[in-house]
Amino acid sequence: MSSSVSFDVKSLDGDYSWIMSADRRPADDVDEIVAAWRRERPDLDVSPLEVLSRVSRLARRLDLARGSAFSEHLLDGWAFDVLSALRRAGEPYELSPGQLVQQTLVTSGTMTNRVDRLERSGFVERRPDPGDRRGVLVRLTPAGRDVVDSAMADLIEQEKSLLSQLSAADRTQLAGLLRRMLAPLETRETRETRESRRGDGHG
Repeated sequence: MSSSVSFDVKSLDGDYSWIMSADRRPADDVDEIVAAWRRERPDLDVSPLEVLSRVSRLARRLDLARGSAFSEHLLDGWAFDVLSALRRAGEPYELSPGQLVQQTLVTSGTMTNRVDRLERSGFVERRPDPGDRRGVLVRLTPAGRDVVDSAMADLIEQEKSLLSQLSAADRTQLAGLLRRMLAPLETRETRETRESRRGDGHG
């Protein structure tokens, strides 16, 4: 007799069956994919798939959750990113366009377009930079603060739902492992970006 038990669960994108493994841990689609590759290519170490395929699938579900939270407030993801960067800056909730570019990882031309659109919506305003006669600062308006605060609260509820199967201790451990993985990658990317700018004569 098989030691596994199947049962139906509801996922974000439809109904499907999970298999409960012998040690009582639920299996998922990634387990099936990894098992198939191990059967077909026993010469390859496919263990990275066990982590990164799940990260990729969770990222897709997070994108859906973000879209759901933001659509309730008539925001696009890019708009939330700009507004939240300003909100996190603290009073008076303003940053230079260059700082916004740094925080949202887009080009200066893209940021100009985004600020224009948010300004027309009444969520941000431009004002002269007192520390730079040629510069401007982008400031969050009261309407912008209200909408980003509401969208953030809804997003947190969506994210709590995604993490509902994990205990507080599990979340802390998972955050630490992901931090250990991500931090050196971001450090390397920052160093490469700086070196590229120096090479282009912008350093």
